[in-house]
Amino acid sequence: MKPPAPERRPVTVTIAGSDSGGGAGIQADLKTMEATGAFATSVITAVTAQNTTGLTSSQILPLDEIDAQCDAVFDDFEVAAIKTGMLASADVIELVTDRVATASAPAVVDPVMVATSGDRLLDADAEDAYETLIGESTLVTPNADEAEVLLGESIETTADARSAGQTLVGMGAEAALVKGGHLHEDEATVVDVLVTGTDIEEFEHPRIDTDATHGSGCTLSSAVAARLANGDSVLDAVEWGTEFMHSAVRYHHDVGQGAGAVHHLVDLRNRADQRQLDQRLETLAKRVRKIGGGGSQVHLAAASRYAESRADVVTDTVAFDGAARSSNTADERVVQRLLGVRDAIPTVRFAVSVTLDTDPDHLPSTRHTYSADAPIRSACRDSAAGATEDPIVLEERGETRVYSVCGSTVDAVAEEIGELEREEQ
Repeated sequence: MKPPAPERRPVTVTIAGSDSGGGAGIQADLKTMEATGAFATSVITAVTAQNTTGLTSSQILPLDEIDAQCDAVFDDFEVAAIKTGMLASADVIELVTDRVATASAPAVVDPVMVATSGDRLLDADAEDAYETLIGESTLVTPNADEAEVLLGESIETTADARSAGQTLVGMGAEAALVKGGHLHEDEATVVDVLVTGTDIEEFEHPRIDTDATHGSGCTLSSAVAARLANGDSVLDAVEWGTEFMHSAVRYHHDVGQGAGAVHHLVDLRNRADQRQLDQRLETLAKRVRKIGGGGSQVHLAAASRYAESRADVVTDTVAFDGAARSSNTADERVVQRLLGVRDAIPTVRFAVSVTLDTDPDHLPSTRHTYSADAPIRSACRDSAAGATEDPIVLEERGETRVYSVCGSTVDAVAEEIGELEREEQ
């Protein structure tokens, strides 16, 4: 008989509605909180018949039942963070406000009013009831549309979002995150505004060209709550959460007949994939060493499936004479090339860069060129945009010619590098 090895994680509770489609609501909250390092519990306020195409019905649970669920959670667990979502009616909001006010845990209030599909999730006469709950919150996370309803004012610009955040903090919230996804929807950048009692921070990230944002608000607020439960400051939790949401939307689930749903486990999956990167890079290095040839030094990079930053990429440097170089001497430029190509083609996982003395004549129709003087990541993104071949070949034009082969598999990249080296010989 083996002894137990229990694990203790901070407990979070989500007080929200059920989404039968699994993309939003309680289902999204539980998945996200667990993936972000918490033990997630729940209080269901309403049951919805909902999927990726919309909402067909909604039923608010009796207040006694909601209160009983709260008792079950708060009487048994030491709750480290609270997240509220769909509260549906003024009576439910008042009940939840009392619970938040008497709890010692930080509370993230997501003022859910309308589903991503446009269907209403809050009684019209319940909007005013939110004011007291906001006053008890650690963080309130409205999108621009929700902030307009809460404050009765138009929010059309980032400056408006800053002003709205200040007003929400003035209502008693310790901090307000006004999400910018609904602002300037024709622009390439999204700006989320975090306002605290002492400062204003803005988080910018590229807009993803997709409508698959079902569950995005629930997922972000749940991720932030889980990070708060694990000891993060509000600023750190929000900064991490907005970066996480960028990946959750970009690598969304292609499910259902609608646009799909955000990927609640994207960070967890990415961390799991990162554990295999060193092995994959070594496999690529072995393939490159076998090519032999002109003695050129090459720089290698391998990215995790959901890579968005340098932390998601491993590198190495190899000489064709078979002598491996320490990975900490690798050319960091290959990392930016790989991330740049991934910005345009997210299936690309591997890159090899090599400097050649002559141009390889066999690739005139497949080179994607950019200037060595340009910012590497954006130049490679723009150069690779629209490419359909796998792998693709980038040509960096400067004092020397650097060729980078970027592809989705080790085999494809290694074979193309072999062709380049044979041309050089």
